[in-house]
Amino acid sequence: MPRAILCILDSFGIGGAPDAGQYGDAGANTLGHIAVACAEGRGDRDGLRKGLLALPNMDALGLGAAAKLSTGELPPGLSDQPRGGRYGVGREVSKGKDTPSGHWEITGVPVPFEWGYFPPEVPAFPADLIEKFVAEAGLPGILGNKHASGTTVIAELGEESIRTGKPICYTSADSVFQIAAHETHFGLERLYEICEVAFRLTAPLNIGRVIARPFVGESSSDFKRTGNRRDFAIPPPEPTLLDRAKDAGRQVFAIGKISDIFAGHGVTHKLKATGNMALFDRTLEVLEMAADGAFIMVNFVDFDQEYGHRRDVPGYANALEELDRRLPELIARLHPDDLLVLTADHGNDPTWHGTDHTREQVPILLFSPGLSAGSVGIRQTFADIGESIAHWLGLAPGRHGRSFL
Repeated sequence: MPRAILCILDSFGIGGAPDAGQYGDAGANTLGHIAVACAEGRGDRDGLRKGLLALPNMDALGLGAAAKLSTGELPPGLSDQPRGGRYGVGREVSKGKDTPSGHWEITGVPVPFEWGYFPPEVPAFPADLIEKFVAEAGLPGILGNKHASGTTVIAELGEESIRTGKPICYTSADSVFQIAAHETHFGLERLYEICEVAFRLTAPLNIGRVIARPFVGESSSDFKRTGNRRDFAIPPPEPTLLDRAKDAGRQVFAIGKISDIFAGHGVTHKLKATGNMALFDRTLEVLEMAADGAFIMVNFVDFDQEYGHRRDVPGYANALEELDRRLPELIARLHPDDLLVLTADHGNDPTWHGTDHTREQVPILLFSPGLSAGSVGIRQTFADIGESIAHWLGLAPGRHGRSFL
């Protein structure tokens, strides 16, 4: 019985979303702009990387061809002649450019409603919400209360947070309420507790996630977020591919933040790791233990969290090249009937204005030792990815999307 491995390269868009202009993202292109920056020397960094973007293994699976199909232009350093596997372009129908929307739609469930968002003004959060939060969580108050980059706001307010015992609360263009606090001075479990309070209070506003953002360090010069992040998320509105696989008696491995994104629904095995390479290692470990028929899903969060939001072009390019160099390890461990899928949930163009996600199309790259090469075209919903995996695993089809396999 075949297995399927779904790898989400968080934020790895390839441009060209037809409705990008509605989100202020007309012209955004994560892959394309990184490749151009590398070709022009703006992707160089001493001791990190230099020269053209080099992704030979993803390119062999059709990355360059998918990018050209998406925008009509071939990014520098890539080829439009794939040497194996199938490729295509995913187009999202869910509203917004949020992590849950992208992941749920990839697994067969487009989001049928509008998320709630907080305005860009300061303060960002309604006064009555914060009043209830402070009272019910037993806090002396909060800091932040604005749209912000997580690393920036922690550097700005971390010392005051330690001194006063007030957590840092901030948001973004996503449907999210984020809370940062020091792991030891404030306490990790205490942070989780107040996030549960915030999650309960923000649910009526249709806020998709409350995220605990613990950090360590003693001053703005050495503050660092840890791997103990936890997402408190609204569950999907109907069963996803994960639920269907679990209900059919299959193992469902959720690696990284996958289980949080799905509020634990459909997951039989939850595995955490910090950093793309550690996540890759866990994926290889899971491949050794996964039974026939298993579904494995992993999110490589660093592309988004460490480089996209921070607008770090060399860092993003280097992270892509690191993952690409390790792909042969994963492919070598596939069984003859296993299916490997690489895709993304949205864009986060590191050359774009602001620090938020960008509304983009995404690559769809598929490989199996027994799968013939070719194009699956431009898919009109991410849900086609989930339905194709369901078909491969021999699961009943869902209500949205259709298989291209």
